[in-house]
Amino acid sequence: TNQPIFSEKHTNYPSILKMREIISVHVGQAGCQLGNSCWELYSLEHGISQDGTMSESATRVDLDSVGTFFQNTKTGQWVPRSVFVDLEPSVIDEIKCGPYRKMYHPSQLISGKEDAANNFSRGYNSVGRSMIEETMKIVRKEAERCEDRPQGFFLFHSLGGGTGSGFASRLSHEIQQEYGKKISKFEFGIIPAPQVSTAVVEPYNAVLAMDFSSIEHYNVSFLFDNEAIYKICKDNLEVERPAYSNLNRLICQNVSSITSSLRFPGQLNVDLSEFEVNLVPFPKIHYPLSSYSPIISRDRAAKSQFSVREITTESFEPSNHMIMCDPRMHRYLSCCLLYRGDVLPRDATKAIEHIRNQSTCRFVDWIPCSFKVGITSQMPTVPKNSEMAETPRSACLLSNSTAISDTWQRLGGKFDLMFAKRAFVHWFVGEGMEEGEFLDARDTLEVITRDYTELNGDSKTDDDEF
Repeated sequence: TNQPIFSEKHTNYPSILKMREIISVHVGQAGCQLGNSCWELYSLEHGISQDGTMSESATRVDLDSVGTFFQNTKTGQWVPRSVFVDLEPSVIDEIKCGPYRKMYHPSQLISGKEDAANNFSRGYNSVGRSMIEETMKIVRKEAERCEDRPQGFFLFHSLGGGTGSGFASRLSHEIQQEYGKKISKFEFGIIPAPQVSTAVVEPYNAVLAMDFSSIEHYNVSFLFDNEAIYKICKDNLEVERPAYSNLNRLICQNVSSITSSLRFPGQLNVDLSEFEVNLVPFPKIHYPLSSYSPIISRDRAAKSQFSVREITTESFEPSNHMIMCDPRMHRYLSCCLLYRGDVLPRDATKAIEHIRNQSTCRFVDWIPCSFKVGITSQMPTVPKNSEMAETPRSACLLSNSTAISDTWQRLGGKFDLMFAKRAFVHWFVGEGMEEGEFLDARDTLEVITRDYTELNGDSKTDDDEF
């Protein structure tokens, strides 16, 4: 009785999408605030109100697709398949008092009483250890509510924060131990930016998180930095002083595009496992760059056409990438182009051919078919109070490029400057770490940097190291 009533024209609509549930885990301040923006966008896309009820105008397609991210209760409410956890209560309290507070189940919002104080070791060892079992208990409950088993876990966090680096590393380890490698685990991480920083010890936290979890526990890792997204907001959206909410909404458009094929019908759908197969040539080379197009203000949108060729070309521009690097100086290993809205396969093929002929886009020659394409008929959605304009189509580019090595080199350089003087190391050692773990983590980062650099240096030689 609580289900939406279909009009006669919808009763014979075929069930076109298989249920593919994804559990989102949001860790730390950045992860939880990013989660807020993500669930705001998902709700708008699926016609779900702030209290979790479905719009009466929902079609059969809406109900078939909504199960990927939401579960339906006996009262007809749609509850996110998510877990929010932070070691201190302030961010979780904001969600409990926010506009979407009625949509979440209270058990999904977990908070402690003492934060990690920007210390990886506190999040991983002392403070974080006491909360890991409570968190895993809720994760198990969310997994049990899936029809069969979840297709994947999405983990949102900041690699520079104490909770986001330390506790997220421990949590990803526990999820890996419990669910193994058969279930995909995708990482959406905020990494320290080249110039903008919120904590002095960010390089330590990020390098330790890379070693303890990111390289080994995730199938694919999508990384973002605040400086790149801040620049996009200022240049493309004309926001003079972007807030975290502006940055988070941009990242959410990427996340939504990645999962759109799981949730909506289209001519070319892409599964989670297909991302891994097409974007990850070697197990540790799993750090694709991401970009989105068009990112344009409402004022400028009236003067633009948004052709498939135009948005495809824009997605390859460095100014649209959500991490500070320049792919034009490096080589692409593989690319995945995810289109939404009014896009025909032949137009996508022509746009890709145009990209291939540009001298600024260089591909390794030992991967002859380097493009994977997904097309979803659902148009991109933006919140009403967003600075972004609504457009009839969009393109999200996921590209495994050797340009990410620049990010690792910058991060390693900052780590080396501090660690040469052993600055701040005593705070980490005092919470249960050993100095040797810093050296091991730095060696791990050096290996992944060298692996990417070698792929860029000689694309024709067979590399026996892999």
